[in-house]
Amino acid sequence: MTTLISQKNQLSGVATLISVDRRMQKPIYLQIYESFRSRIVRRELRPGQLVPSTRQLARELRVSRFPVLNAYAQLLAEGYFESRTGAGTFIASSLPEEPATKSRKAVAKPAPRLRAIATRAAILPRYQNPSGTNGLGPFQVGHPELEAFPLKTWSKLVARHSRNMRLGDLLYADAMGLKSLREVIAVYLRTSRAVRCEAEQIMIVGGSQQALDITARVLFDAGTSVWVEEPGYWLAHHVLKSAECEVVPVPVDSEGLDVAAGINLSPQARAVFVAPSHQYPLGVTMSATRRFQLLEWAERAGSWIIEDDYDSEYRYESAPISSLQGLDTNSRVIYIGTFSKVLFPSLRLGYVVIPPDLVDRFAVVRQAADLCPPPINQAVLTEFIREGHFARHIRKMRQVYAERRRVLVREIEREIPACTIVGGEAGMHLTILIDCEVSDTEIAAKAAERKLWLSALSLSYVGDAARRGFVLGFGNARASEIPRAVRLLKKLLKA
Repeated sequence: MTTLISQKNQLSGVATLISVDRRMQKPIYLQIYESFRSRIVRRELRPGQLVPSTRQLARELRVSRFPVLNAYAQLLAEGYFESRTGAGTFIASSLPEEPATKSRKAVAKPAPRLRAIATRAAILPRYQNPSGTNGLGPFQVGHPELEAFPLKTWSKLVARHSRNMRLGDLLYADAMGLKSLREVIAVYLRTSRAVRCEAEQIMIVGGSQQALDITARVLFDAGTSVWVEEPGYWLAHHVLKSAECEVVPVPVDSEGLDVAAGINLSPQARAVFVAPSHQYPLGVTMSATRRFQLLEWAERAGSWIIEDDYDSEYRYESAPISSLQGLDTNSRVIYIGTFSKVLFPSLRLGYVVIPPDLVDRFAVVRQAADLCPPPINQAVLTEFIREGHFARHIRKMRQVYAERRRVLVREIEREIPACTIVGGEAGMHLTILIDCEVSDTEIAAKAAERKLWLSALSLSYVGDAARRGFVLGFGNARASEIPRAVRLLKKLLKA
């Protein structure tokens, strides 16, 4: 029901329109409150104007007086109304008047302009939803095979910990993360990745992105020079740029990051972000010679090495490559790993292995950002690793991904022989280099319309793209789907 209440205000004779609709699920008091509030905000009701008494408004709306009283009480509490003894209820006189300079006639809407925001936010490109939010499909990068994940086992562990939660589980936790999880990760890293660490050096984070963000907050000031691989991991570029670092692209060749080129470009850079075991996107492994060169430069320059070890568990033609951190005898390496790539993306659990003398600084910076990581998934993951489910899953998926990689390489060589395949020896992706007049980003956009998720190689460059091509993830592409997907890619390249 909508009622027009004509109340002659002693000052301006304003008619007030208040609406209620009994068919709505929204309570009547809330409808009255919102109707008054919206008209005050739009300046349809002005400061100092008299409003109807609660009895009169209830009578006109044909409702009980109680919802009117509740609405008026809320408007009084929020400062929209004021009560004057013996005079009634008024629109609060302290509210701002409509600007006197504003014309009552229609005016042209001004052109939109960017509001003042921080430089570190303005320099980033527009946000794009990850392709996985629109459904799964062939060649998505960073997506493991989810149907093979032992979901029932994980669910049982979640249920077990949910049933057995204690009061202490509801409190704030250690900024470094759950101690039991840090202990099992330390054992895992020492035995499988040759990382030199103790549980006290490990911080649990929400994935490798947060690990790099915290690292940047601890180590870098605005204008700090940081080497990055060229081409390299584009989200890492975003983190460093948002930290207002000077990003120095250093070329990658068949031996990994070209250390000599980096020294020529910026010999006193504060740090380098590098993925020596499986470089993204080219997939090369840093040679032993380059590893020692990088460690020697870091020690000589007093610089830091940030090692990203995101999917090193999967290697198909040799045993997994040991970490760069394991060769470091001077505590110059900050080691980052994640479970999101090998288990499931929404888990958002990763870790940082911190040099002992920096642990306190990392902890206090983490505490300033979000206090502590949530404990429930940490507890579940601890048991998942302790009971052997993690190791079994890795062994199983290594065989699955090896088969998918084999099929993908075979189909590319058969259908698109002109392209060059690089980086297919490890991980869950490989890259193809193309010689095509059309940009790889345009082809990727057309492919997305066909539910084929190509990651354009040119987007991985900080500077001008020296090569064009596509990063093809095979983690969530069934072997039976790969031939059709490659044929579709071939059609798009020809078109």
